[in-house]
Amino acid sequence: MYAPTPDDWHEVNRARWDERVPIHAASDFYALDAFRAGKDALRDFELAEVGDVTGRSLLHLQCHIGLDTLSWARHGAAQVVGLDFSEPAVDTARSLAADLGFTQDRAAFVAADVYDAAEAVPDSSYDIVYTGCGALNWLPDIVRWAETAASLVAPGGFLYMAEFHPLTDSLDDETGSRIVNDYFVREPWVDTAPGTYAELDAATVHNRSVEWVHPVGEVVTALAGAGLRIEFLHEHDASLFPRYGALQRHDDGYYRFPSDRPRIPMMYSIKATRPAA
Repeated sequence: MYAPTPDDWHEVNRARWDERVPIHAASDFYALDAFRAGKDALRDFELAEVGDVTGRSLLHLQCHIGLDTLSWARHGAAQVVGLDFSEPAVDTARSLAADLGFTQDRAAFVAADVYDAAEAVPDSSYDIVYTGCGALNWLPDIVRWAETAASLVAPGGFLYMAEFHPLTDSLDDETGSRIVNDYFVREPWVDTAPGTYAELDAATVHNRSVEWVHPVGEVVTALAGAGLRIEFLHEHDASLFPRYGALQRHDDGYYRFPSDRPRIPMMYSIKATRPAA
């Protein structure tokens, strides 16, 4: 349900994520053994849009247990730093980094709120600031996020983000064909669903969550207002999970509507650069 923002939204969300870290680490969804053996956690469009990261520094905001972060290190980034507000998630990410043989100089993880990133991370700026799908919906203030993220982009560097398209939150869960929620809603969605996307039937206690919808225009405007130049905004007709009952899984691992259905954007990605000094 949509409701005014509760005072304890931050503590509620952190408790939910803290509890789900060990569930995710043991799940087939994250498949940590396969990851340790070399499986790439990044999506093909992210690799193509970010390009070669060899020798570059990369900061991953809201990194969860670090699979995407460490994948960028595997692709040649000279230094990766992951930040997440969940200490159990950061502990898991550090353990994974050690399993892969990365020293702290090569792959470091920091437990801190994303809004405090500028004070929490080891360096003042990075060649690439990255954030992946399922991050922005946990933040109430997208302008503050954009200002924080932009402040960490080195001159000549860029921010890259991939995110679930907010339009998907406006459509019904069963078919994805009816508009049932307000795209421009300002109040957060407060939910109490148990389990987790990585294991739907998992027994969980901390089930409250507080999430926000941020229209694409709001995100783009916030990044531009923070001094970054928008290089592209790409919309993608696929999802990483079966968001609606009508979606079908394809051989490439993405979920799409059947070919006889009109397509809608289900993910989007943005690259925004900071001009060189």
